[in-house]
Amino acid sequence: IMLDIYENTAYELYHEVERKAAESGIALKVFIGSITHMPALEKAFEFYKPDVVFHAAAHKHVPLMEACAREAIENNVFGTLNVVRLAHEHGCTHFVQISTDKAVNPSNVMGATKRMDEMIVQYYASISETVFTAVRFGNVLGSHGSVIPLFKRQLREGGPITVTHRDITRYFMTIPEAARLVITAGALAQGGEIFVWPKAKNSLTKHIDNSIIVTPTRNASPKAQFMSYECLEIPGEELSAFSIIEKEIEWLESTGKIVWPPQRPGGAAYERA
Repeated sequence: IMLDIYENTAYELYHEVERKAAESGIALKVFIGSITHMPALEKAFEFYKPDVVFHAAAHKHVPLMEACAREAIENNVFGTLNVVRLAHEHGCTHFVQISTDKAVNPSNVMGATKRMDEMIVQYYASISETVFTAVRFGNVLGSHGSVIPLFKRQLREGGPITVTHRDITRYFMTIPEAARLVITAGALAQGGEIFVWPKAKNSLTKHIDNSIIVTPTRNASPKAQFMSYECLEIPGEELSAFSIIEKEIEWLESTGKIVWPPQRPGGAAYERA
């Protein structure tokens, strides 16, 4: 079941996975509705009776949410609370919240709303039979809202590439890595955890300084050009990204690809609160 307020992305996703789903004997359904509209959500839960909920609906663009804080809170916080409550009330087995590294020590509206989402999920993990967990993403390359399409457009126009600051660092992951993290988190979760992807941070400008881009041209020969960049002051953007809050204690899962913080200092298990 794909629930989305934006019909175009739901349409694109449906046709992207329709054939593989049919080959696996899975019937896909699309439900157009908003997470802030309880009647629509209640109808979806009552009619389809989902067992597992992957909750990714959110406003994610930092500068836009700085300018539209009310909408960010209504959608990201109260919308998430609506979905969490219904998952709890309808007895879903698992609920996986898609969070962001911007929820760590948030310095902007979007990050603060996502941190509140994590706290909602962890609270319900303490009172519900549903297994509630969260996953923190960095920048998912090639996803909707990714910086890569912007960079491509800027390169086609002859540059420069725009970044927030020369020394900016970000966590990057691919779409397959993001999908594996979500599925693995759902499988390993016992309730209340926050899973993160422990990859090293990447400096955008370091790679730009040492890179050559090959862009297509109208003739047969591609055009090679050195990449250049321009620094912008973007409201709400941070210089560095962090994947874990200082108080959280990291526990590296045996595969080395999932960080799971279920313990307090001294080895005592986290209280689900």
